[in-house]
Amino acid sequence: MTKPQHPVLVVDFGAQYAQLIARRVREAHIYSEIVPHSISAEQLADRQPGALIFSGGPKSVHIDGSPRIHPDIYKLGIPTLGICYGAQLIAHDLGGKVTHTGIGEYGRTPLSLHKKGMLLTTWASASNTPNTEQQVWMSHFDSITHLPEDFVITAHTPQAPIAAFENTQQRIFGVQFHPEVAHTPAGQKILEQFLYEGADLSPNWTTKSFIDEAIVGIQTQIGQNRAICGLSGGVDSAVAAALVHRAIGNHLTCVFVDTGLMRQNEGQHIINAFRRSQGIDLIAVDASERFFASLAGITEPEEKRKIIGELFIRVFEDTAEQMNKANFLVQGTLYPDVIESGSHTAAKIKSHHNVGGIPEKMNFELVEPLKDLFKDEVRAIGTELGLPNEIVWRHPFPGPGLGVRVIGEITPHKVTLLTKADAIVRAEITAAGLEQHIWQTFAVLPDIRTVGIMGDERTYGHLVVIRAVTSEDAMTADWARLPYELLEKMSNRIINEVKGINRVAYDITSKPPGTIEWE
Repeated sequence: MTKPQHPVLVVDFGAQYAQLIARRVREAHIYSEIVPHSISAEQLADRQPGALIFSGGPKSVHIDGSPRIHPDIYKLGIPTLGICYGAQLIAHDLGGKVTHTGIGEYGRTPLSLHKKGMLLTTWASASNTPNTEQQVWMSHFDSITHLPEDFVITAHTPQAPIAAFENTQQRIFGVQFHPEVAHTPAGQKILEQFLYEGADLSPNWTTKSFIDEAIVGIQTQIGQNRAICGLSGGVDSAVAAALVHRAIGNHLTCVFVDTGLMRQNEGQHIINAFRRSQGIDLIAVDASERFFASLAGITEPEEKRKIIGELFIRVFEDTAEQMNKANFLVQGTLYPDVIESGSHTAAKIKSHHNVGGIPEKMNFELVEPLKDLFKDEVRAIGTELGLPNEIVWRHPFPGPGLGVRVIGEITPHKVTLLTKADAIVRAEITAAGLEQHIWQTFAVLPDIRTVGIMGDERTYGHLVVIRAVTSEDAMTADWARLPYELLEKMSNRIINEVKGINRVAYDITSKPPGTIEWE
């Protein structure tokens, strides 16, 4: 796919907020990507970035082995903003001083203007006095105590004598606080000030511009060949299919594979909804027996994901042989999929079936038009393409389906139990009017049996765990504070209506430290 010229590159120093910085830049309608701090000056220059943002990080610049950048990067003359560790690194590398004072700052902190500068000018213009305070979010134990030559202090906090600094001539800026988080109310304006004024970038990256550029890229890649799209029913594959169909028309065929690991009535719902809304050629393949046979006896999560990922490809290959030899496979891979599978800067968290589960040898060339987008951006693209709300706003469903929600060995019996319990959870969320307020909700079947009493008799049944989270992009998530009455209703219905389940629990783990899915 073609990408916008002169992107903002977020240099990742191990920050928990690196993805959030990239999102905030995109919310300013400027394209951004995350790159590792190990990137060379030559590699970085080849990307022709419009600006750099150095992320925060958990290390100190004084620790051996702490993340650094190649010193030649500073010589490229690219507008640069350092955040937290990134700001300390700039000061340290260019001749300033970073000191471990023994006193850190964490959480909400009052920031005071020291001197009017370019970066904080939006805030300064609204202030009647130079010492007007604003709340910012701090998380640091080292402090910048001396600036490099020709840099000026623009703000300070009680424990950080240099909380913001700049050199407008070199177009290098730094802030000790985190403007990317919601706890810094003026943070987005500060980022936009850097992007628009400090880096002289224009806010021209929109859903329409993305669609136009993606269509050109798809047409260039596929040409007059045929492609198939693995349509799972989730918003990602649906938007990918609609985008590719707009680019190559009837050269695209969608394939829905029923793995036996789908939600209740999933297959027919997908087929009906997609054929009705898009008029795309759609083939349904029942491969459930094949999937269950391949997964028999398998309990390790990564192995399950890889088996499912490879088997999807084999089914697609078999289907392509029966049609006019499609050479390309369209997938709804997203940016978080790439990051979490360790194919980018982050440590590998889990293999996504459409990234880490892809076999080395296959008969297709992949077409992944959404692989640089976050989920909310994909939904915006789907709306722009005219997809119905029932598809655009469906809760995310993992490619491996219930295969990563049945913990331990996958059997048809376990899947049946989970399918019924999951349908109840989702139905009650919808009935409560919470469907669009919650990022994702589902049921999990752990490999646990528990003792219970039902009808004055001892039971030894399965446990079901309800999971509901709120999120913006699935990179981080918080557990949803569902009303007790709703949880009680779900629990009662599951135990009363699904024979074999005698206990229900609610997962109150956020991400991190957990993940949204259990496997």
